[in-house]
Amino acid sequence: MILIFSINQELTTTEVARWLTLMNKKFIRINENEVFDIKVYQKRIFLESQKNSFFLDEVSSVWYRRKGLKFKNLRYINKAINLYMDETQHWLQDYVMTILESKRHINKQSTKNVNKLTVLDRARECGLDVPKYFLAENTNDVVLNETIIKSITQNVIIENIDKDRDGIMYTNVVDKLENENFFISFFQEKIEKDFEIRSFYLDGKIWSFAIFSQKDEQTKIDFRRYNLKNPNRNVSYNLPIEIEKKIHILMKSLDLNCGSLDFLKNVDKYYFLEVNPVGQFSGLSAKCNYSLERELASYL
Repeated sequence: MILIFSINQELTTTEVARWLTLMNKKFIRINENEVFDIKVYQKRIFLESQKNSFFLDEVSSVWYRRKGLKFKNLRYINKAINLYMDETQHWLQDYVMTILESKRHINKQSTKNVNKLTVLDRARECGLDVPKYFLAENTNDVVLNETIIKSITQNVIIENIDKDRDGIMYTNVVDKLENENFFISFFQEKIEKDFEIRSFYLDGKIWSFAIFSQKDEQTKIDFRRYNLKNPNRNVSYNLPIEIEKKIHILMKSLDLNCGSLDFLKNVDKYYFLEVNPVGQFSGLSAKCNYSLERELASYL
């Protein structure tokens, strides 16, 4: 049986689930609002939520897509007993997670987040070209119009920044200096690109497509500023074998077997930007007829 951790109405998960159904593979989809009790029946660990239940030893593979497994914690009136039982429950839950992550898997809950700064350091160690970058709390060392600023975090969406509105942290070119210091921020050399490349990695296999975002002023710096009236041209693309080998080494070093990676192509160089373990890939799949949802379902 396959376990899928996702969120309500996540379309990519739904598409993979459809392939699993077509392949007659039994699966359980666990969404973000489920909380599980850990029980034992006939010496077998049994997990139960308000919606789903299963024996731990029935699980054959796991796909971590979003959120993850949440447990119900029992509370006790006596503070000393409560402290002791918190630790007891922690180690029991840790054991359950360890068992699940020992199964065949596509990503793991324990590695769902990666540190962008660490990833860039690792990428350089693996031999990938990375645009020069630095951290600063002022613009004293910034070269105007030749430096970009972007978020350090993976999550670039600021929820409810205004009434009924979310905000998105886009990559921007620094075109003026600031007079005051600010919180430590991430600055990077601006690379004049021929085009961008989004690659999807799954256990050693790589699918890529080129995004011709540089031809549109709206998407030139950050292709996520989608031009819905005149979308960027996207075509399937093959990275050089030596770049794919370095990607494999990088993903192994990060303990990831799946993720989306971004590159910039500049003349004869491929500049690595970032990796997102739970990045979107449906657009890549549809535009290039890669059928990645079927690939995931087959792997599971």
